[in-house]
Amino acid sequence: MLKILVVAGARPNFMKIAPLVRVMNDDPDVQPLLVHTGQHYDERMSDLFFNQLGIPEPDVNLEVGSASHTVQTAKIMTAFEPVLKAEEPDAVMVVGDVNSTIACGLVAVKEGVSLVHVEAGLRSGDRSMPEEINRVLTDAISDLLFCTEQSGVDNLLREGVSEHHVHLVGNVMIDTLLSNMERAKESSALEDHGLKNGEFAVLTLHRPSNVDNRSVFSGLLDALEIIQADMPIIFPVHPRTRKQLSNLGLDERVRSLPGIRLVDPLGYLDFLRLTSSARVVLTDSGGVQEETTVMRVPCLTLRENTERPATVNSGSNQIVGMSPEAIVAAYRIALNMDRPGLQVPPLWDGKAASRIVEICKSTFI
Repeated sequence: MLKILVVAGARPNFMKIAPLVRVMNDDPDVQPLLVHTGQHYDERMSDLFFNQLGIPEPDVNLEVGSASHTVQTAKIMTAFEPVLKAEEPDAVMVVGDVNSTIACGLVAVKEGVSLVHVEAGLRSGDRSMPEEINRVLTDAISDLLFCTEQSGVDNLLREGVSEHHVHLVGNVMIDTLLSNMERAKESSALEDHGLKNGEFAVLTLHRPSNVDNRSVFSGLLDALEIIQADMPIIFPVHPRTRKQLSNLGLDERVRSLPGIRLVDPLGYLDFLRLTSSARVVLTDSGGVQEETTVMRVPCLTLRENTERPATVNSGSNQIVGMSPEAIVAAYRIALNMDRPGLQVPPLWDGKAASRIVEICKSTFI
């Protein structure tokens, strides 16, 4: 029996572990043990996602909560170590690029336990992003590296990782999306917010580079002011972003724009219903870039770079930066995109988790 300790900590992780845990639970040769670090711990950022995605209750919840990057990483490591020693798994599986990923990965390798990284090899080239540091370090210490797109494979081989440890398997987050599309159609999110299919935009913002700097955030609002005059913008506000709106003195300006509708963070199915029905999505999230690619919804990425070039190559995603003029120009292009002609990357077919589990079995059993 292959015992794999699966780690999740933050909202992006939940969509990635759901298909992995499901495939493992259906396999008589695999015993998954789910550890939730508690990096995201409120109901809307954690519990709601577990419930909607059918993820079983975590076997262990470390309940580390929020803190600075350094403190949070240290708290996760010290809380995870006794769990690892008590459970003695054959391997630890981490996903993505959050603090829980590198923290639990470090503990695993220091204890001599094999480390599996799902969503390996992604690179933005921007070391100012905490996620980029987490990605590079986790890949450097992993024994099995599963890539979502060819750029990940190329990056790892360039960095000297043995090709025997690297596997192109597809995207587990797309497994979750494809398996929930029909359920999402039952969501009343459009009606709840008075929106019409294809006649609104969705906005998400959470990266410090966008929401911690008043001049940058204000510039984004300059662009959004023009777009919201064209169509409604539904804006599920990340808790940290909501706090920064107040801290930077921008909340009154946002509320003065009638086309921007601020709402609390949404559950997975409601958010999927909105993004799949949107005319355009504006985001600084990596995962949303991938989801919109599969749904063939034009996406404007409010960053200077992306670690997911496959989304750009597919034609749906534009990297527009933070310039108001560039954002509005890209928005005009997005309105005229040929959506049926947009491409989906190879292996983004809903079967990535099955490929991963099979390779883990052939490696560790």
